[in-house]
Amino acid sequence: MSVELEEDYRPTDAEPFMNERQRRYFRDKLLNWRDEILRESRETLEHLQDENQNHPDLVDRASSETDRAIELRARDRQRKLISKIDAALARIDDGSYGYCEETGEPISLRRLDARPIATLSIEAQERHERRERVYRDD
Repeated sequence: MSVELEEDYRPTDAEPFMNERQRRYFRDKLLNWRDEILRESRETLEHLQDENQNHPDLVDRASSETDRAIELRARDRQRKLISKIDAALARIDDGSYGYCEETGEPISLRRLDARPIATLSIEAQERHERRERVYRDD
């Protein structure tokens, strides 16, 4: 059974956590985000192919190569983001989406709305970041 969402629907704490409407909301949000990233990637590839011209001026060539390296780095970050989006979609399918990997407690809806790929509650994320800082400072 497929749930239709109103255009202005936003999950609230007044409804059961990760009910079918909320799962549908987050699935749609993740799919739209992934589609947007893939569209931007295609546009970048087209731009890089169009830009793949020889610049007679050394400075122009260096600038073009720098721009290309920055674009490719951004695309690599987005490729990693797509794998996180796919993992979040898999968690929606297996019923574990929205629950902290560390504590098993629900992740706040506001956090999930802001960062739908979140796997930790804010408290668990803060503990994780504090541990990272301690080890990094050593």
